[in-house]
Amino acid sequence: MRVALGKASQQLDLLDPVSRFCDETLPANSIFMFLHRHREVLFPDALFVDLFAVIGRRSVPPSVVATVMVLQRLEGLSDREAVDRFTFDARWRYAAGVGGWHGDGRVGFAHTVLVDMRERLRHSERPDRVFEVALDAARQAGLLGRRRVLDSTPLYDAVATMDTVTLIRSAIRGLLAAADADQRRRLRAVLQSGDDYTTAGKPVIDWDDQAARDALIDSRACDGYALLAALHGCTDLPAPVAQAMRLLATVLGQDLDTGADGVLRIARKVAPDRVISTVDPDARHGHKTNHRGFDGYKGHVAIDPDIEIITAVEVTAGNTGDAETVADLITDLIDAATAEPADDLAAVYGDSAYGAGQVLDQLDTAGIDIKTKVQPPTAPGGKFSKDRFAIDLHNRQVTCPNQIIVPIRPMHAHARRAGRADFGAACATCPLRAQCTDSKTGRSITIGHHEARLAAARTRQTDPAWQADYRATRPKIERKIAHLMRRRHGGRRARMRGQARVSGDFTLLAAAVNLARLAILRLAHTPNGWALTPD
Repeated sequence: MRVALGKASQQLDLLDPVSRFCDETLPANSIFMFLHRHREVLFPDALFVDLFAVIGRRSVPPSVVATVMVLQRLEGLSDREAVDRFTFDARWRYAAGVGGWHGDGRVGFAHTVLVDMRERLRHSERPDRVFEVALDAARQAGLLGRRRVLDSTPLYDAVATMDTVTLIRSAIRGLLAAADADQRRRLRAVLQSGDDYTTAGKPVIDWDDQAARDALIDSRACDGYALLAALHGCTDLPAPVAQAMRLLATVLGQDLDTGADGVLRIARKVAPDRVISTVDPDARHGHKTNHRGFDGYKGHVAIDPDIEIITAVEVTAGNTGDAETVADLITDLIDAATAEPADDLAAVYGDSAYGAGQVLDQLDTAGIDIKTKVQPPTAPGGKFSKDRFAIDLHNRQVTCPNQIIVPIRPMHAHARRAGRADFGAACATCPLRAQCTDSKTGRSITIGHHEARLAAARTRQTDPAWQADYRATRPKIERKIAHLMRRRHGGRRARMRGQARVSGDFTLLAAAVNLARLAILRLAHTPNGWALTPD
């Protein structure tokens, strides 16, 4: 059924008891008061006109739906709970501009309206428009400065992590389900294990018997490879079948090794980009620290530390490094620097995850002050670390603590290293050898592509003024991430499956937190645009 744009009523009932009660009792900096006063400016129905047909059944006004979505994300509610709040909570009705339960005001709507709106936004050219309008309001009021603080936080996936047997069986079931009836019969004909793949549970075997476990893995893997062989060379496969086929090939290739006896067994390793669930193939194993792992995604955040407004967010797989998202998080700073030089210098703050050489190079090239911490070099066993060696890049030589000088030998076509200095035989008679290395071939010092920038950054962060500025600024993002994660449902634990949907939901959460912050700051829309109002 075609759905046309519904429009909210512009006629306000001045005698509505709900509006009168909320006007008198809600704080002036309440998010409900802020949305009530500025909903039509922030989310005019015309903002969503591209999501709907010209002719069709009228939708719930998008300005009302957008308001409910913002409050839903702030309070960590499910779709059904959010519609329930809209129906019975006077503050929600006040914020959405529908008034009380008398007269022509909308009483409620189906929870599927929220699902439909998210999907329409996701498939549009501007899926993050709610976040954009909140950020534009702050920018128009002159609140955004040229400093940014970056950090990331784990987002736990909404599915169970699968073991190898479950992954293979689930991938096979998915392929059989995606095929049509005729193709499914042909595919089932090549299966040899006796498993009909109609249930999600594992086959019943003696799990204490190693031979039985090996036979189970081998037989299901052989079924998977037989299915792939049956489809090999087919060029007219429907998209769902081709997608299921790729997923099955990935699952088979990541966890299995063929033994000397020709039997397929679980490999004693973890693939670098391992798929952990066929229900959400985008989720990955991740590590926030060496000792703290999680499954799912990473939410990357940039804030303006002066007003604590979120300026950019990104969602990536859980195994993505923090440094890989820097360019996307500071696009506004880079674009502004390219357009016209500013009087004040832009700055980016971050912990040591953002102290990689390529990040320093990006920031320096863009003319941005580098306030990201760089890890000091370390060496195993408490031996001399790299900073005890004098690295002379101009003369391409390295001097060790015993004043032995060796040249830097270039390393070509290496992703991370530009050169290497080998002390070799000089270490054999060195009186400092016990403090330097246990290697039989002597100590080696590797030179990275960004060695000069890293050395300069380490020197710069020893300045007490730099340290004081860093300590006063970077921790602010921890508080902002706490605001984002305070609700477990839809905060730390993703409500959606798939990176695109998780990203859209996380961006909407950032928009809601920003709007709540703007309400606290007493931002108001005036005839001259957005501006702060005096207390």
